[in-house]
Amino acid sequence: MAIGNLTDEAMLLHRKLKGKISMESKMEIDTTDDLSLVYTPGVGDVCQAIVENPNDVNELTARGNMIGVITDGSAVLGLGNIGPKAAMPVMEGKCMLFKKFANLDAFPICLDNQNTEDIITIIKSLEPSFAGINLEDISAPRCFEIEKRLKDELNIPVFHDDQHGTAIVVLAALINALKLTENSKEECKIVINGAGAAGLSIAKLLLEAGFINIILVSLEGVVCEGEPWLNNSQQEMAKQTNLQKVTGTLDDVIDNADVFIGVSGPGALNGEHVKRMGSNPIIFALANPTPEIEPEEALSAGAAVVATGRSDYPNQVNNLLVFPGIFRGALNAGASDITVEMKISAAWAIAEMVTEQELNPNYIIPDALNKLIPFTVANAVERAATYSKAISNESY
Repeated sequence: MAIGNLTDEAMLLHRKLKGKISMESKMEIDTTDDLSLVYTPGVGDVCQAIVENPNDVNELTARGNMIGVITDGSAVLGLGNIGPKAAMPVMEGKCMLFKKFANLDAFPICLDNQNTEDIITIIKSLEPSFAGINLEDISAPRCFEIEKRLKDELNIPVFHDDQHGTAIVVLAALINALKLTENSKEECKIVINGAGAAGLSIAKLLLEAGFINIILVSLEGVVCEGEPWLNNSQQEMAKQTNLQKVTGTLDDVIDNADVFIGVSGPGALNGEHVKRMGSNPIIFALANPTPEIEPEEALSAGAAVVATGRSDYPNQVNNLLVFPGIFRGALNAGASDITVEMKISAAWAIAEMVTEQELNPNYIIPDALNKLIPFTVANAVERAATYSKAISNESY
């Protein structure tokens, strides 16, 4: 569908529906008996039961299946800091996807506040209403502090999808792409263009998964220990990446790279760059809607595998592959956190959805609309969470 037509249809849809989500009761209220059961006086006994055993809130109310989708509107899609009201259509869409793909109830909350401490305080105060928190479209570097503090201070899973959802799908796609190019994770050179929330999280997860030679590039230049412009998160990552301590720009580090991962902007990479990379280079140009390099140009310059963030090209890196299943698995397991092991398990589950017979340069990750994916991811996440619990219990 052409972009112009898509815009027109999207506007008409939203105007017609006046929003994409609504709240529905699980039962009809037709009699006074119905009313007395769902509200006063019957509900009082249910409240008292929760007073006596607070954990019963997840069995006696919708909380145990409810995700809070929370943003401050500071980094929405490719639109930037558009504010909380303008962010609502995205949050509604996210809630729809939670319900459609994992039968999770989700509620959008758009905060008219971009102060880090205030956001942490507000979300902590919302914990009684939700079994999990999906942070969405919060700008870096504030998003790192917000997520870290909430993970430390809450007893429910907290997941910033822009960071970890993207990282998990990239890892899944890379696992399969490397099978085609026959490179090993220990030997391949990876250049990540973009050192914001997504780029830093991709680098961190790849390191945790066993990749070694990773170089990050930001708008200011190559992320290298000692550079004065690095923020705190970039400084930490600089200690673990760019082992040769190269400085400069993308042009200075692209030679002999086996993998380019772009989470930056259009035009960052060109055909000449691709030709200077190693043999059979892998290109993940994930900027949306216009990638760092058009797939046709990357392929003509010698790329072996190309992935983008777009649905009109093969190999779409789409967070929908991750967030419904990872929350479903975490809640099923009664997990209080989404751990590294759970994220890596999710990535392998996604990668293994593509069979050896199906795997080819145009099919390294499954279609995001495959309804088996959330349950496959949920099962993998639940197993990882259960295993971690067992190991933790044995250590005492």
